[in-house]
Amino acid sequence: MANIKKGDLVQVISGATQARGGDRGKQGRVIEVLVERNRVVVEGVNMVTKHVRVGQTQRGTKTGGIETMEAPIHVSNVALVDPETKKPTRVGHRNEEVTKDGVTKTVRVRYAKKSGKDL
Repeated sequence: MANIKKGDLVQVISGATQARGGDRGKQGRVIEVLVERNRVVVEGVNMVTKHVRVGQTQRGTKTGGIETMEAPIHVSNVALVDPETKKPTRVGHRNEEVTKDGVTKTVRVRYAKKSGKDL
């Protein structure tokens, strides 16, 4: 089961600090998860400029120029943010009983682990 999924709030935990022009410490939502490459695309993190060739649409409007977009970042460089404390945390899994339409199933559920400092 994946630790990080699309839509999760994550924080960058490695790389250059924001004072040095990096992204460490920034928080953002996961836009896309690239499972086969072990990477995630996070909103507002790892911004790159992309040069797009000038083209024409059906209506005749011009497209192209320089665009800024998010580039993938390795999944080990981000940590899931605990929704209660708003701090990065580790992820655990536990089995829970879920009853739906009278049928009970056992499913694995993610949860944010508490660190020793927060107790």
